Amino acid sequence: MTRRRISIFGSTGSIGGNTVELLMHQGGAEAYDVVALTGASNIALLAEQARALRAGIAVTADPNRGAELAAALAGSGIASAAGQEALLEAAARPADWVMSAIVGSAGLAPGLCAARNGGMLALANKESLVCAGALLMDTCAAHGTTLLPVDSEHSAIFQALNGEDHGALERLLLTASGGPFRNKSRAEMAAMTPAQAVAHPNWDMGARISVDSATMFNKALEIIEAHVLFGVPPEKIEVVVHPQSIIHSMVGFADGSIMAQLGPADMRGAIGFALNHPARAALPVERLDFAALATLTFEAEDPVRFPALRLAREVLAAGGLSGAVLNAAKEAALDAFLAGRIGFLDMAALVEAALDSIGAEAASKRQGISLGDVMHYDRKAREFGNAWVAARRV
Repeated sequence: MTRRRISIFGSTGSIGGNTVELLMHQGGAEAYDVVALTGASNIALLAEQARALRAGIAVTADPNRGAELAAALAGSGIASAAGQEALLEAAARPADWVMSAIVGSAGLAPGLCAARNGGMLALANKESLVCAGALLMDTCAAHGTTLLPVDSEHSAIFQALNGEDHGALERLLLTASGGPFRNKSRAEMAAMTPAQAVAHPNWDMGARISVDSATMFNKALEIIEAHVLFGVPPEKIEVVVHPQSIIHSMVGFADGSIMAQLGPADMRGAIGFALNHPARAALPVERLDFAALATLTFEAEDPVRFPALRLAREVLAAGGLSGAVLNAAKEAALDAFLAGRIGFLDMAALVEAALDSIGAEAASKRQGISLGDVMHYDRKAREFGNAWVAARRV
């Protein structure tokens, strides 16, 4: 039996680390042929993972850390490389299953490159679909690549739609935990610090994803992602706040039935589903005890306290490359907030200002979209965001 060839892009992050853990749980180097692992600044962890999985190559995105990675892998027989070109070369290596887990727009180029190899692309990088959804979907279709969503919400919808008549689909219901500030007023949120925003009540995630949850920009991106992945009109995509994070999302059908996917708040569930697709395998996750759960609650979305949701719907209405502006401005705002340069509520204000300034121009680009077009508006939005932050501090 031929062993599956696996690559993980962003293996040292939260999603990538969980993917490595599941590979080890399912036999590691004895069961899989690990083609490539990539990371950024955590060289020690990247080298440890590469040795454990006997990877063909380990790549750091940091061009200045190549020698450090090579030293950490000395004597292992594992190749190493550094920088953007090395990332793309690794992504071009044939693999049967690729995890795309590099955070932000930085994951777009490697993901597109991997999509050209066919096989399965497990997508945890939601920004790829927000910035360049049509481009990625068309690339997958042209090369026979199966795109498997790894966001827990979109994995839930993918599972709920399995075997169903898509023509009978009436609505998608994306669940949201509400984040750490679910019950805070806007006045209270204005004073929230990065440390408070990172403290997610349910999920163990990296700092950036946790802050995106606190602002609900993660849910904003997921609205756009759901539209691209499942071809559902924006008006049929709803957000429901579900603080317990047990129902990961739901699908409503024309007969009034609702199909929901439930599980513990553990990303290994969605990752493991994608890793073993189309089969299911035993995963080391908690089993739900419904008697102990007792109560599941739901609340309506609040686009006034969390304007990111409104901005996502405006971007979908505008179309074109306005999603690339939203995402890049959001990343610039997040960087500034984590650095203490702007306040919590300023993040949404910055994104809205960027869309007001650049969004219409980006929306007008609809045909023949290339990676270069996406990155052009990505740069423009970041430059706008940096200037906006600087002006606020004068």
